[in-house]
Amino acid sequence: MYKNALKGGIRTAKQAWKFRNACNQANLFPLHASPASKQQLLNKPTALWKLARQSFRCCACAFTNAPTLRLRIRLRPCVCLSCVDKHSAHLRAETCHLNTLVSSKQFVKVQKQFYRDYSDISLGAPLKTSEAPLLGDLCSRYRDILAHTSADLIGAEPVLGKGPQLSHNRRIHSCCCSHLRQAEQSNGHNNMAQSEVNQFERLPTNVVPKHYELILQPDLEAFSFTGKTIVQISVIEPTRRITLNALDITIEGAEFQYECEKLKADRITYSKENETAVLEFGEQLPAGTAGVLYMSFTGELNDKMKGFYRSKYFTANGEERYAGVTQFEATDARRCFPCWDEPAIKATFDITLVVPKDRVALSNMPVKKEDILPSGLRRVRFDRTPIMSTYLVAVVVGEYDFVEAKSDDGVIVRVFTPVGKKDQGQFALEVATKVLPYYKSYFNIAYPLPKMDLIAISDFSAGAMENWGLVTYRETFVLVDPKNTSLMRKQSIALTVGHEIAHQWFGNLVTMEWWTHLWLNEGYASFVEFLCVHHLFPEYDIWTQFVTDMYTRALELDSLKNSHPIEVPVGHPSEIDEIFDEISYNKGASVIRMLHDYIGEDDFRKGMNLYLTRHQYSNTCTEDLWEALQEASSKNVGAVMSSWTKYKGFPVISVESEQKSETQRLLRLTQRKFTADGSKADEDCLWVVPISVSTSRNPNQIAKTFLLEKASMEVVLDNVSEDDWIKINPGTVGYYRTRYSEEMLGQLLPAVQNMELPPLDRLGLIDDMFAMVQAGQASTVDVLQLVGSYRNETNYTVWTAITNSLANLHILISHTDLMEDFNNFGRSLYEPVAKRLGWEPRDNENHLDTLLRSLVLTRLVSFRSPEITEEARKRFRSHVNGTKALPADLRSTCYKAVLQDGDEEIFEEMLMLYRSTDLHEEQDRISRALGCIGDVKLLRRVIDFAMSGEVRAQDSVFVIVAVAVNPKGRDMAWEFFKENNKQLLEQYQGGFLLTRLIKYLIENFASEEKAHEVEEFFKTNLIPGCDRTVSQAVETIRLNAAWLQRDREKLTEFLTEG
Repeated sequence: MYKNALKGGIRTAKQAWKFRNACNQANLFPLHASPASKQQLLNKPTALWKLARQSFRCCACAFTNAPTLRLRIRLRPCVCLSCVDKHSAHLRAETCHLNTLVSSKQFVKVQKQFYRDYSDISLGAPLKTSEAPLLGDLCSRYRDILAHTSADLIGAEPVLGKGPQLSHNRRIHSCCCSHLRQAEQSNGHNNMAQSEVNQFERLPTNVVPKHYELILQPDLEAFSFTGKTIVQISVIEPTRRITLNALDITIEGAEFQYECEKLKADRITYSKENETAVLEFGEQLPAGTAGVLYMSFTGELNDKMKGFYRSKYFTANGEERYAGVTQFEATDARRCFPCWDEPAIKATFDITLVVPKDRVALSNMPVKKEDILPSGLRRVRFDRTPIMSTYLVAVVVGEYDFVEAKSDDGVIVRVFTPVGKKDQGQFALEVATKVLPYYKSYFNIAYPLPKMDLIAISDFSAGAMENWGLVTYRETFVLVDPKNTSLMRKQSIALTVGHEIAHQWFGNLVTMEWWTHLWLNEGYASFVEFLCVHHLFPEYDIWTQFVTDMYTRALELDSLKNSHPIEVPVGHPSEIDEIFDEISYNKGASVIRMLHDYIGEDDFRKGMNLYLTRHQYSNTCTEDLWEALQEASSKNVGAVMSSWTKYKGFPVISVESEQKSETQRLLRLTQRKFTADGSKADEDCLWVVPISVSTSRNPNQIAKTFLLEKASMEVVLDNVSEDDWIKINPGTVGYYRTRYSEEMLGQLLPAVQNMELPPLDRLGLIDDMFAMVQAGQASTVDVLQLVGSYRNETNYTVWTAITNSLANLHILISHTDLMEDFNNFGRSLYEPVAKRLGWEPRDNENHLDTLLRSLVLTRLVSFRSPEITEEARKRFRSHVNGTKALPADLRSTCYKAVLQDGDEEIFEEMLMLYRSTDLHEEQDRISRALGCIGDVKLLRRVIDFAMSGEVRAQDSVFVIVAVAVNPKGRDMAWEFFKENNKQLLEQYQGGFLLTRLIKYLIENFASEEKAHEVEEFFKTNLIPGCDRTVSQAVETIRLNAAWLQRDREKLTEFLTEG
């Protein structure tokens, strides 16, 4: 990163020198300059340079928010201005480029390095010692920029001569402003209702916290809490105001103490929009002061699953009680205590909880001391945390059991469960105790805390949260009941535990500087969780599942025009939740997987150790990761990877071949941006694409690798005969789609049928073909005929890819009268696999066959297979009457078989099953299966049930979604949302649960009329943080409509004749 920044700085300075020389020829002077002054300037290059530098400041002012000097220019009429214009334009471009390069580096570090190296640099002329201020000035002009990232929000550009004074508020750079507006418009966001765009500013840097003492006392019956913070702060600039984050809490009093002075805040003002509180003092706080800020505050234990909130549970005798739980990511620590709630403003924490003496009290660190207090209370003090971000602070107060073990590297690991269920924490405990030493070995850095707690929370919006030393989970993502937990759920728990513990290094030890770089946290953890589970459970064949779980889902979303880059500028907290999506997680993981393959395992591990060691306990941006991996691998990682993080979307590689001789084949490759609708992309993007190739000579070995850096290129393959097939992107590692010539595709099909092609290549081929169908570049009928080549398929993950693609087609078919014909096609495809597997697991059956049985039987239930449906109903009846319990892996299958034609009696019977179990996973299975009912009136009762107190708020969204994806319930669920959107908004306060609900409610329509209706609704009904989700869903509706109109006639002919 430094080298790039230095090169950028040199380039900018060179343009400044050229600009100076151009000004020499153009006679650039202030109008008021006297002839003598002009001659004096001409005779003094240094003085003339100052003039050029003033112009440079005018160019730079937009990026630094600095005041500018208005220049009025008079030029000799005989002088051509082209050279001045050219260098001025270059200067502006290079200034913006340098801004991007050094946006997250500290000013002092870069400036020192510039001064250290300046004497070795030529700037178009010998650099003399007396001219050193040139580089010093370059640094000083970027002082504000170097302190902040490109994620900081923008205001309007200052008018020349009337710019705002230099501020210590973090802002987005003005050079990004128009680009962002243009991007939003081109993305279609201008069609959606948006709240008024306000200037968002990150917190001022005039006061910096170093250490918090945090004392919290929750009242678990009144649903409130009181608290105190004692914060050690440093005053960087003299000020009368301290601005920090606070939301939905009341600061009762604030006092600043330093030396022998005590200053009480005269006034405390709040901004709900900016989520801040401003403490105003009667006297100025002197610069350079180290003091202590005392604050007391109160707040509500809310029911929104964010901040410090209440979570309902039941005792063994059925009594309803509540725990106090925190969930602070992304920006909700401010709902619990006043703080500097930004990831880059790190501090240490001493946390104390005052709780009922019979409750468990947990935080990030081990207990340091406990004291018994009057009124049945006790005070629990915890050890000091490492320096960390506020969003990683965590406390839990409630009733729990736990199981405990020690990892091989000496870390105490505990899994906390609901009372009476500690045995259900055993699997997660075994995984966690193995994961910690694995990561220690992989990163070559020990886990830095003395303990690792995992805890199951009854009400929890996300799947899990990586709070340092106290990881919180939904019950379904950490508890395993051997008799009632499916193999798929167990696998998911292993991945989730691996993901959250990976964050203890990648996210907690080293943290992204701002939410723009969220993918550094989530993309990397999503990649490493698969590394970890592959190491612990090789029988899972987890890397093959990566492609359907992560890779193809990312490609599907990323092909939309309303996608976003991995790195997306965000400002206000309402924008942040929207980027916790398949792009940050799945594309991030897929891009890192591609990079891992490109540089190799050894260099990747070496680079990760370098990155974590170099930046531990601090903050980073993407370029810091590229720099470390580049240093470790000696490959130009930054140049290869920057296009994958900066551009939205991905390329499609079109391939043609020509046999040049008996053993040589010429490949012609071209790249262009892939779009879901097949249209020409709005922008010209060129990726640096790592390409690999395999051939039929050795399907499991890479025959050639190279970089496609241009729009097209030709490559010659040796030892390839005319009859050999060629596969691009073996292993489906590269993040791109491939479009083969008809001849090349024809050569690959026999390798699919006889399964000569490895599973990941069979999977990638069919997924790419279905994507071409949606884009209108292939016929649906042709691909359904291609699917016939997969009838002998035995691999679970390949069948998952086929199933996902057919599910998209099922949405289209549901808008026609072809459903019975489509069901016939589906039955003919899946029944041979079901016959091979049967209903009963075989002795020593492999993991993937167990998963495949569940997948295939569930699909056949959906395809209305009479034999499978009848057998499922029989097994359900035996399960209900206690004759023979259903295996957990087949319960969803049987529940859906009973419900899809079920009446009110069946509905009530399923509700009884729901109420008779206290296993969250089983309740989740039953409630989602209810969405399969074919009776619209009963489906409405399902939604009413979802909104009742019987279903937890975290789960009700997914019950409603189950109704919405049922063609019978699609319109009714949308009408329900329109009537109840304010209630839902109040319940979920924005957040990702609401965006998920909106996505699945609307994206399955398939007409222009519905697309217009949805657009109009969201124009008049503002739902913060959902703009991008709505735009993506509306785009999907139009894609469905176009696909249906394009292929309906041929599809009808194919299905009815078949």
